[in-house]
Amino acid sequence: MESFASYPDLQGKIALITGVGQMPGSVDLWGNGAAIARVLCRNGVKVFGCDIDVEAAQRTKARIEAEGGEIEVALADVTNSQSVNELVQACVAKYGRVDILVNNVGRSQPGGPAEMSEEVWDSQTDINLKSVYLTCHAVLPIMEKQGQGSIVNISSVAGLRYVGKPQVAYAATKAAVIQLTKTTAVIYAKKGVRLNVVVPGLMHTPLVGYLADKYANGDLEGFVAKRANQVPMGKQGDSTDVANAVVFLTSDSARYITGQELVVDGGITSSTG
Repeated sequence: MESFASYPDLQGKIALITGVGQMPGSVDLWGNGAAIARVLCRNGVKVFGCDIDVEAAQRTKARIEAEGGEIEVALADVTNSQSVNELVQACVAKYGRVDILVNNVGRSQPGGPAEMSEEVWDSQTDINLKSVYLTCHAVLPIMEKQGQGSIVNISSVAGLRYVGKPQVAYAATKAAVIQLTKTTAVIYAKKGVRLNVVVPGLMHTPLVGYLADKYANGDLEGFVAKRANQVPMGKQGDSTDVANAVVFLTSDSARYITGQELVVDGGITSSTG
């Protein structure tokens, strides 16, 4: 039974969300970005979402509109400054403001520093970290001028501890996202702009099949079981768990919370397992 966070103060706000695309064939599951857009829309937020795969973004748009939500989507490469600037300008042109920014884009590639190529390292840094810098670079001046705004960046428990697979670039960049968030939150604390980070653990999303191909030779069933066994609660979370945390942090219920990390992991980072 799904349970969605509800915050009436969010009604009518404008959210810009990166990485809202939905993988094909995912009729029962939602990706994190799609779920964040979904739950914000259920709270009356008008969402402007983007993805590097516009067809994936359109799938999310169709699913949300079928539930009565208001969402526009666009093609954007959030590792490219021109593309990010055009995205932000398009959002402002349509809605006149940006109240909420959610940086959801991320990708994991296997390898330690000795095995990983420089090209993969650079790509991981661009996708997982530079993307957050670029969107903040474009949106923070807008929020400062408005006198208010909330930014939520999505990290990972891999940025806090080793989670059982070699992904050194992903881990390093997700750790950097946490510190980028904390530092920027202090800088903007007196300007009405709050920044926080949600740190998901092992979530059962459409991405799991993709990860199973990379890290478990395509053994999806075994990979899912292994992930569940790593969690003290005995099961993976899902994208709605991530979305509910994000929506809370964007609401007035979190008005005195900034520069913090909200870990959504079923207890993994508290365990020695």
